[in-house]
Amino acid sequence: MKKFEPRAGFTVQAYRFALDPNVGQERALQSHCGAARAAYNWAVSWVAASWWQRKAEASYGIPEADLTPWRPWSLPALRREFNRVKHTDSRFAAWWHENSKEAYNTGLANAAAAFDNYAKSQRGARKGAGVGMPRRKSKHTARLACRFTTGVIRVETDRRHVTLPRLGAMRVHENTRKLERRLATGVARILSAAVVRERDQWFVSFQVETQRDVQRSARPDVVVGIDLGLKHLAVLADSTGEIRHAPNPAPLDSSLAKLRRLSRQVSRRQGRDRRTGQTPSSGWLKANAARNRVHHRVANLRADALHKLTTGITREYGTVVVEDLNVASMLRNRRLARRIADAGFGEIRRQLAYKSAWTGGEIVVANRWYPSSKTCSNCGAVKAKLPLHVRVFKCESCALVLDRDANAARNLAALVVACSTGTGAAGDQDAKASNDRGGDQKTRVTARPERGTGGWAGGATLPQQRQTEAVHRHRDAASFSDTDTNLLDGNTGIPQAPTCDERSEAAGRYPCTPVHTQHPAVGSAAVAAGPSTGCSCCPRIPARTSGVEGVRVTT
Repeated sequence: MKKFEPRAGFTVQAYRFALDPNVGQERALQSHCGAARAAYNWAVSWVAASWWQRKAEASYGIPEADLTPWRPWSLPALRREFNRVKHTDSRFAAWWHENSKEAYNTGLANAAAAFDNYAKSQRGARKGAGVGMPRRKSKHTARLACRFTTGVIRVETDRRHVTLPRLGAMRVHENTRKLERRLATGVARILSAAVVRERDQWFVSFQVETQRDVQRSARPDVVVGIDLGLKHLAVLADSTGEIRHAPNPAPLDSSLAKLRRLSRQVSRRQGRDRRTGQTPSSGWLKANAARNRVHHRVANLRADALHKLTTGITREYGTVVVEDLNVASMLRNRRLARRIADAGFGEIRRQLAYKSAWTGGEIVVANRWYPSSKTCSNCGAVKAKLPLHVRVFKCESCALVLDRDANAARNLAALVVACSTGTGAAGDQDAKASNDRGGDQKTRVTARPERGTGGWAGGATLPQQRQTEAVHRHRDAASFSDTDTNLLDGNTGIPQAPTCDERSEAAGRYPCTPVHTQHPAVGSAAVAAGPSTGCSCCPRIPARTSGVEGVRVTT
C-alpha cells in the first residue's frame, strides 16, 4: 500500500487526549476493539488454512500444480472475503452490524501487515530480527485498540468533546484547544483517529496533517555532542567548549521499594486462575490496581523527563550528534539491563530526530564503532582498552584528565567539525593516533560455535569437549604446512606459521595486532586492525572501518 505523503510545507503529527467515556460508551469501545481482534483472528486462520492444506496435500505426493491455491493476504482481498462471509458465518452473523466497519477494517489491515512482514522477513528484505508467522490473539492479553479513517471524526468547538463514528460525542479528560485552534484556522486537517486502552484508561490519538512554522533554534551554528549514560542521563558538550550534565531521574529505581511491597500484597491474595476458572477476589483487584498506578506514574515521569530534555536540546542547538547505540545488546547485561531500560536511550534518539526537523536543524548519527570514549578529545590518541569501571579518562600522550562521558561528548561534537572543516584533533580524518592499536574496532571477536555431531541429544557437545576441540584447532592453526622453505624450523624441521611481521613485509602492509589471549607471544587481548588475510595469531576477518566514515545525517 502506498505510504501517505503530506503536502509541501505540511507535516504529519499526532495529538493525544485522555477520554472520560460513560458506561455505555465504554462498552461500545470494548465492542469495537473486540471486533477488530475477531477480524484479525479470522484473517489469520483463513490465510493459514490454505498453507496447512497445501502442506498436507504435498505429504501425500500430490503434484505442485494440483495443490490448493494460495489465499491472498492483501487488504483488498481480505476485505472482499470478509464482507462475503460475515452474513453467513456464525461467528459474525449475529452481531457484526453493531460496530462500525472501521473496527473490522482495523483487524484486517493489521493481519495484512503481519503477513507482509513475515514474507519480507523470510526473503531477507526486512531489517531487524526475524518475524514469525502471524498467530491468533487472545481476548485476555490482546491490546484493545481500534482505528477510524472514515466517517464523522471531529473535535467539538467546546474543546471538551470529540466525535467518532458509531460512538458519538465523548468527553475528553483534558482541553483540546491546541488541536481545535489549528482546525478552526484551517492549518490542519484530521486524517484518522485511533482509540486505545492503556494504563486502565482510554485514549484517543488524532493523526493530523498540519502546517508548522519552522522555529529556528537559539544557536543554529553551534554543534552539540550527546553521550548517554546512567549516572547522568546525558552529557552535552558543544563546539564552544561548554559541558553540561542532564541528571538521570531514574523513576523506576525510586519506586522499586513501593513496587516490591505492593507486589507482595498482590501475591498474597486470591488471583485469577484460568486453568480452574477461579475469579480474582476484590482484594486482589484493589491491590493490583494500586500496583498498576505506581507503574503508570513511573512511565509518566519518564516520558515527561525525556520530552523536556529533547525539547530543550533541539530548541537551543542547530546540529545534534548522537551515537548509534545497540540498545538491544546492551540490555543483555543482566547487571545494567533494568537501569538501561529505565533510561530510555532509544526514545531519546527518536524524539531528537523529529524535533530537529521542526526547528530546521539536523541530527548526525555517529558510526556505531566510532571510539568516542577511548579517543582523547585533546590530541586524538586512541586507547586500546577502556573498561567500563574506569570513569576518568587519562591520556598517556598529552596527560589530559577528564570525565569519561565528557570526553566522549567532546569527541562527538568534534566529529561534525572534522567532517565539515577537516581540522581538529578529535574526530579529524587526518589525525593519527600516537598508539594506534586498533582501539576503534570491536573489542571482542566472538563466533557462533559450530554444532557438534556427538555428545548430548540434538548434537550439543559437553564443555570439556568444546575446550578440547578448541585446543586442537589452535594447534592445527599453529602447525599448518607452507610451501615456503624459509618457514621451516632449523632444529625440528617442522613447518612454522608465518609471523605477523613476516607476512606484513611480504605483503607490504603494516603489522597486525594479535587477539588470542592464550597465544604464547601475547600478553593481553587487543583488536585485529591489520590485513584481512590473517595469520597464526590473527582471525581471518576483515577489519571494520570506523571514525567519520559511515556517518549518517538525518535532516
